[in-house]
Amino acid sequence: MVAFFQSLEKTLAAGVGLLILIMLLVGLATGQFVRLGDPLWWAFFMRWLHVLSGVMWIGLLWYLNFVQTPTMPKIEPVEHRAAVIKFIAPNVMFWFRYGALATVVTGLLLATQNGYIMQALTFQKGTVAIGIGMWLALIMAFNVWFIIWPNQQKVLGLVTASADEKAAAARLAGLTSRVNTMLSIPMLFCMVAQQNAGL
Repeated sequence: MVAFFQSLEKTLAAGVGLLILIMLLVGLATGQFVRLGDPLWWAFFMRWLHVLSGVMWIGLLWYLNFVQTPTMPKIEPVEHRAAVIKFIAPNVMFWFRYGALATVVTGLLLATQNGYIMQALTFQKGTVAIGIGMWLALIMAFNVWFIIWPNQQKVLGLVTASADEKAAAARLAGLTSRVNTMLSIPMLFCMVAQQNAGL
């Protein structure tokens, strides 16, 4: 059993299998089975993918800001920091960027499926909260792909940069990541408020 859970792929497959089993059991208990031809089912499924992607993205954003960044200066000897920069940070940045992309894509698809994308992006009545949340998420995703990632490539040594350029890149990427952390708080509120508070 321990060997099973040491494999991320097997763990994820088991999670999907458990979800399917739960859906079947709920269907048997309630008589309400998933109807793949039902547009409401696909809207719900897209919302679930959106939330799942968002958990990946914001979870890694908060990991970077609450754990990795404040801990790095405390790692002694300094040579041990290289292991984080060489092995952990590139993987974090991969899942961070693609979590952001998946969150934005699934969010836009969800808004399109539900017929409110233009109303939300233009802050029309009944979609103000979700519209603010969407714009904040778009700004954050832009920051990830066009400010944080290009600068992190210098910091991680994926592109050639002098020591001064690396230091400047680390500072800009760090500050932009902090801006995204700040924006994530009202963004998450707006996303949840739309459906639950009717703003």
